[in-house]
Amino acid sequence: MTAPTRSEGVSGNSPIPSLGFRDNVSGILAARRDQLGFIQYAAAQGDIVRMRLGGLPMVLINHPDYFQHVLVDAHAHYDKDNFLYRAVQTVFRGGLVSNPGGERWRVRRRMMQPSFNRGSIVDFTPGMTELTGGLLRKWADRRDPGAVVDVSGDIGDLTLKIVLRSLFGVEAGADVRAFERNFLELNTIVGNFFRMPFPPLGRRPRLRALIQEMDDFVDRLIRARQADPQERRDLFAALLNGTHGPDGGVFTQEELLGEILSTIVSGYETSSHSIAWVFYRLARHPEVQHRVQEEVDRVLEGRVPTLESLARMPYTRMVIDETLRLHTPAWQTMRRALRDDEIGGYRVPRGSSVYLNFLTYHRHPGFWPDPERFDPERFTPENSARRPRNVYQPFGSGPRFCIGKYFALTEIHLVTAMLAQLFTVSVPAGQPPVGFAPLVTLHPKGGIRLHLTPR
Repeated sequence: MTAPTRSEGVSGNSPIPSLGFRDNVSGILAARRDQLGFIQYAAAQGDIVRMRLGGLPMVLINHPDYFQHVLVDAHAHYDKDNFLYRAVQTVFRGGLVSNPGGERWRVRRRMMQPSFNRGSIVDFTPGMTELTGGLLRKWADRRDPGAVVDVSGDIGDLTLKIVLRSLFGVEAGADVRAFERNFLELNTIVGNFFRMPFPPLGRRPRLRALIQEMDDFVDRLIRARQADPQERRDLFAALLNGTHGPDGGVFTQEELLGEILSTIVSGYETSSHSIAWVFYRLARHPEVQHRVQEEVDRVLEGRVPTLESLARMPYTRMVIDETLRLHTPAWQTMRRALRDDEIGGYRVPRGSSVYLNFLTYHRHPGFWPDPERFDPERFTPENSARRPRNVYQPFGSGPRFCIGKYFALTEIHLVTAMLAQLFTVSVPAGQPPVGFAPLVTLHPKGGIRLHLTPR
C-alpha cells in the first residue's frame, strides 16, 4: 500500500496517498462486493486516503483534526453539492438535510430552528411519553408474552407517530406502516448507488413510484392541515407559510413537499434505529441493563419521566451515547471542496469530494481503546474530557449539525427509561449477532427481535 500509517508524519503540501489498487476497476469491485469492509479497510490505511466509492473518486478522512477542519473551521469552503446528496436530492428536493448550502439554506434553517429549541421540546415531551406508554401497554397485553417481539418495526411506528404529532400536529393513521415500507425500499435503492452509481433501468420506474407514493402521503397531510381552520404555531405552519412571500416565498410547492418529507424521514428513521440498537445492547449486556433499571427506579419511583428528570439519569444517557458511537444511524456524510484546500498537510484540489464515515471514525483505535467493545463508562465526564473535541459526533458538528439533535436525544432517553421501568429485554436463544445493512442510513440487518419480560 502507498498510504502512510497513522504514525508517519507528513510535511508540506503533499498529494493524498491512494489505496493502491492495481486499477480503478479493482477498487470499484471491492467496494461493490463489501461496502462496509471496503470502507473499514480504507480507514485502516491512514487518516486521509484517496479511494473510489460508487465508481467515483473521493477523499476519506478519519481524524478529529480533519473533521474539525472540514465541518467547523473551514466549513464555508465546503458544501453538499456532491454525489451522496445528489442521490438523496431525488427524494428530498432541496430539503434541509440535502440542500447544498448558501443563503436559501440559512433562511430555511432559521425558519425551522424554533421548533427544535428547548422550549418546544418541553412541549413535545408529554406527547412522546403518551405514545410510548401506548406501545408499552401493547407489549404488556400480548396474548403470548413469551413470543419474540419485532422491536424494529414497533419502534419505527412509534417514532413516526411522535414526529407527526410533535412537529406537524397530526395523529398517524393506518398508512404509517405503508410509509415506512416505502421508505425502506427507497432507502435500499438509493443506498445501492454507492455500489452502482446509476440505478439499473429496471429500478427507475419503481423509484419514481415510491417517491410518488410518499409525496401522496405528505400531500394528504398538507390538505388536512389546510382544511383545518384552527390557527397553530408549529413547524407545519411555518413550512406552509414559507410558500408565500414578496419574492415567491422560501419554497416552491415541489420544494415544500421535499422539505416536509425530509423532516418526517429524518425525524423518525434514524431515531427508530437508535432506540432499537439501545434495546439490543441492553439485551446483550444484562449487567448494563440492571444498572439502567436501578437508576430509573431510583429517580422516577414509578412516575412517567419528564425532561427535567432525564438529567438525573446520567448512566442511562451514557448507555445511549455508547450505543450511538457503535451504531451511528447517520453513518456517512460528504462535502465538496469549493476551492483548493489543505488538510493535515495534504493538497485537496477544488471540486474534491471529501467523505466522512462515522462508523470508522467512532472506532478509531487512537481515540477509542478496544473500539469494538461496548463500554458506557467511556462517557463518564472524566473520560469524555480526556478525548479531543469532535471525536464523538453522532449528529455531526459545525453549522450543519443535525437540527433535530436534542429532539432525538430526548426521545431516545425517554423511551429507554420507560422501557426499563416495565420490561427486561433479552436476546432469543440461538439468535446470531445483528449486523449492519449499509443503506443511506445504517440499518440493523434483518431488524432487531427480542424477548420482553415484564418486570
